[in-house]
Parts: sequence; structure tokens; C-alpha cells
Amino acid sequence: MRQIIASMQVSFNQIIEDLNLTITDLNATIGTLLEQNRLLSAPKKNSGNSSIPPSKDENRPLKKTNSLRNPSGKKPGAQKGHNGSTLLMSTTPDVIEDHEPQFCNCCGLGLGAFQGELLNRRQVIDIPAVIPSFTEHRIFAKSCSCGHTTRASFPSGVNAPISYGPNAHAQVAYLHTRQYMPVARIAEHFSTLYNMPISQGTVCNMLERFANKALPAYKLIKTKVMEASVVGADETGMKINGDKNWFWTWQCKLATYIVAATNRAYQTVIDHFPLGFPNAILVHDCWSSHLKTTAQGHQLCIAHLLRELNYFKEKYNCTWTSKVFQLFMQALELKKILRPEQYDNPIKERSEIEAILNELCMQVIEPVYPDVITFQKRILKYRDHMLTFLYQYDVPADNNASEQAIRNVKVKQKISGMFKSFTGANIYAIIRSIIDTCIKNNQNILNTFITIAKN
Repeated sequence: MRQIIASMQVSFNQIIEDLNLTITDLNATIGTLLEQNRLLSAPKKNSGNSSIPPSKDENRPLKKTNSLRNPSGKKPGAQKGHNGSTLLMSTTPDVIEDHEPQFCNCCGLGLGAFQGELLNRRQVIDIPAVIPSFTEHRIFAKSCSCGHTTRASFPSGVNAPISYGPNAHAQVAYLHTRQYMPVARIAEHFSTLYNMPISQGTVCNMLERFANKALPAYKLIKTKVMEASVVGADETGMKINGDKNWFWTWQCKLATYIVAATNRAYQTVIDHFPLGFPNAILVHDCWSSHLKTTAQGHQLCIAHLLRELNYFKEKYNCTWTSKVFQLFMQALELKKILRPEQYDNPIKERSEIEAILNELCMQVIEPVYPDVITFQKRILKYRDHMLTFLYQYDVPADNNASEQAIRNVKVKQKISGMFKSFTGANIYAIIRSIIDTCIKNNQNILNTFITIAKN
């Protein structure tokens, strides 16, 4: 009997030991599954909470991304006092067609001898068929009584038996860079609309010639940017024959300078602006190349920081991120109401924002929020670059103008595909710089291109 009880005791102990091992394994499995569930349920970075473009969003919903703007309270559409525009009739139409009744609808009598009364008028605007204009240049030789023969010369630019004129060059540059048309479609456009056959190779040659003529204007744009008191900078990747390269932009209120580069390093800044911008505030994101650039002062893009804070608010339940977010929003609201003369004087609201930001920079954040701690360290490191926009009237709080300037590169790539050569990318940068500068100065782009092409 005792042997049976002892045997049963051993069996029970073994069962308990096995159960304990099973429980330990299950607890470990549960822990692993909980961690996996946390990672899967954690919000991912997207265009609404980071600098990732919308095209990179995974499982993008069919709705707008989160906006950083607060509701204005205004109704959608044009506001009261908005100057609308409509199609206007011409006071000197090219063609007038009179439509008079010929017979009476009642008795059938002919009305040709009766005087008509004008009831109403309508106009139709259309484009006439475009026919290429051929200008033939002929040179002559004349012999003088002294026996010497003098030959005339062809005008400047007339170098081949037949070539395309400045209007054609200007339109090629306009369609390629302003309207983002691929080379093949530009050739089709000229053949279909103008009955002017043009090969893709000729289009490329015309773009290169136009860019060379535009170099003086391009250099002038660079000078204007160097002399500006506020300069924005940004960069974006591009493909050249499948390889990663970069476009950079530096822009100010009245000029936009764009360059193609093989890298995203500080070397590109040295190549184009070796002295930096010692008399300007440089507005940019937190890319190290911009931070290294010599400048009178820096302003980090608040919009970038707000998107990061949005991500932290979605990922963590951390009150620190909400406080910083609200503080930046408060600073943006203060920017809207400050008058130019207030920037040089002490302002209570600005001092309060500075004090709160200092406190938040020194506040201890729990170790369970490692991303937020890293963000706080960055804020502390570049503390002097956070609120420059509250001290200078012309300094914006964001880098939107530079992002808009560089965004056209992405539009060009999406429509036309990658650039085939670095020369082609450089041509685009030159022409695009002139386009954006024309827009900022309210100048007609095509007329400007025609002026350049005639040089």
C-alpha cells in the first residue's frame, strides 16, 4: 500500500513539474505574442505624421491625410469680397456673322426688304489652325569698282540650311519643363498641331541650346538668392538611368535656384555656395548639410516637427508630445497677429513660449518612450533654431516654399520618367529655375523664354 502511495506521489510531482514547464512556455509565448501585437498595432509613419510622401503610404485610405491646419470657421468656396473672373466678350471681334430671318413664320412673306432689329449677340472663341512660317535668308555678294567683292553674312543664329526659330525653341522648353511633357510627346505635339515634323533628338538638342542661352539669367538668379535676407533650402532624390541622384534648391522671395547633384552631402553646398549665407536666415528641415551651412541664423521647419509629434501622439500616450505640439501651434498663432514693429521689442506672449519650451526641453521623459527622448534631445540641441520666426518678420515658420520648388522635380519624374543623363537633369534645373523665378515676379513665362531664345 505504501509503495502504491509513494508511486502515486511521484506521478503527481511529475505532473505538477510538467504543468509548471507548460505554464512557463505559455507565459513566454503570450509575452512574445503581446509584443508582436504591440508592434503590429503601433501606428506606422505616413504622409500625415511624417515627411513621407503620400505615394509611399501603405494601404492608403481614400481620404485626405491629417492636416496641421485648424478649422478657420469660414464657409467653403470663394469668400465675400473675392474678385471673381469670367470669360469676357471682345469689343473688336475678328469675324461678325449676322443671322436674320428670311421668311415670316406666320404668313410666309419674304423679309429680305425689311430692316432687322438686333436682339442679342453671342461670341465664340476659337484657335485658328497654326501654320509654320518659313523665313528664307539670302545673302548676296557685290563687286566694287575697285575690283573687291564683298559678301553679306547670315544673321546670328542662322547657322544651318534649315533650322528652328526662337519661338519653336521657347515652346519646346516651355512644354518640357513647365508642362512636364516627355520628349516623344513634344515631338508628337509639333507634328500634330503645327504640321512641323521634329525628331526626339532634335528636341533634346533644342533644350540644350536653350539652356546654354539661359545661363546668364540662371547666374543672375543665383546672385539674387545669395543677396537675400531669408533663404529656404531643400533637396530631393531623382533617378538618372536608374541611379540615385539629387536635386537641390535654394530660394528666396523673388528667386528660385535649382541644381542637379550626384550627392546629398555638404559638398554640394560648398560647390554652389562656398561662403554660405552669412547675411541671411536659412530656413530648412533638420538635414545636417543645411545645419552646417554658414548663415546669420537658422529656422527649422516647424511643419516637419509637428508631423513627427503627430506620429508620437498616435504611437504613445505621452503628454509631453501633446504639450510641445500645442506650444508650437501657439507660436504659429502668435506669428499671425504680430505686427512688423513688434518684432524688435519684448513681447510677453513670446517670452512665455520661450520659457515653456525651455522647461519642456529639460523635462524628464519616461524610458518607455525612446523615440520621444531622441526627439527631445534634437530640440534641445537646436534650441536656438526653433523660434527664429518670432523675432524676424520675413522669416517663415516652415519650409513650404522650398518644398513647393523641389516638388516639381517629382511631378516631372512621374509624368516623364527618370532622366536619361546628368546633362538632361542639369538642363531641367536651369530652365525650371527661370520658370519659378518668373512666377514669383509675375512675368509671362513663354514671353520670357522667347526673349532668351532670341539672344
